[in-house]
Amino acid sequence: MRRVQTVVQAADPVLRAGIVNLLEHRPEIELLAQDGPGRDPLIVMCADDASELLAAGPAAAPKPAYTVLVVSRMNKAQLLEVVELGVTAVVWRREATGERLVRAVQLVDRGAGDLPADLLGGLLGEVGRARRARGAGTEPLPMGLSSREVDVIRLVSEGMETKEIAAKLCYSERTIKGVLHDVMTRLELRNRAHVVAHAAREGYLRWT
Repeated sequence: MRRVQTVVQAADPVLRAGIVNLLEHRPEIELLAQDGPGRDPLIVMCADDASELLAAGPAAAPKPAYTVLVVSRMNKAQLLEVVELGVTAVVWRREATGERLVRAVQLVDRGAGDLPADLLGGLLGEVGRARRARGAGTEPLPMGLSSREVDVIRLVSEGMETKEIAAKLCYSERTIKGVLHDVMTRLELRNRAHVVAHAAREGYLRWT
């Protein structure tokens, strides 16, 4: 079993202690006191409100980009901002059990990302509002997405898992993973949330 080197960060020592307590005895996690020379650990950042992370602006950008954010409160606009800062997964604090946190860490470690279905939908809507506010046209820009890629991304934006998307489109799960991997590699996107945001910003997805 691969043990994921992980560092827990939080301004609130009580909050940090609670997350550490959930992770420190998990065999899937190698919990480090802090990052250091030669280390590139996955970061679990904890906050009551997303504004705590955003207040510092670019200086707060997660390094490395593989970051799980455990948060109690976050609105749709803040979601878009934290994704653009480099957060790869979001876990609601009320849902932050040991199992849920390990799942998020393992998904992020594999480069998959992890956003709750309700947040993916909110991300799509927020990108749409931002794009309309800029006066962008309704026609897609030539970013080179195929119709199959758009179909897959649209279902990702609706919160579907890989297995559900495969069944819906009559493809194998391996094909769906391959489609998303190709898009992320070609467009230099970090995770599924970035894929949805990018496709929406470029006009490939529509909003109600």
